[in-house]
Amino acid sequence: MNAGPRIEREKTTVERMIHMYCAAHHSSPLCNTCEELLQYAHKRLGLCVFGERKSTCGKCPIHCYKPHYKQQIKQVMRYAGPRMIVKHPVLAVHHLLDGLKPAPKHPKHSKPSRTQD
Repeated sequence: MNAGPRIEREKTTVERMIHMYCAAHHSSPLCNTCEELLQYAHKRLGLCVFGERKSTCGKCPIHCYKPHYKQQIKQVMRYAGPRMIVKHPVLAVHHLLDGLKPAPKHPKHSKPSRTQD
């Protein structure tokens, strides 16, 4: 389970985004649907194969979200993303900078280095 500072910041960012979305569209505190999405997002971040090396999920070569949750998180990000710069500017800037990083290579698809005998 990943628990480094980068993953924890991503968890905080997605949590704030889901809270903003739910408050505007459903209820506050989180409705059951948004709470379920939050738990799912935290779980996926905790299991991310890239760990601390990850870029943003939008640039990831692995699509680890089930289609239902992927659709939900896209709606959340479409709504909350532009509002993050006002509500949570530090998290928004970190997320923008993380998005500039190139997506890491899939660990299972990288070629192992050959050693000379």
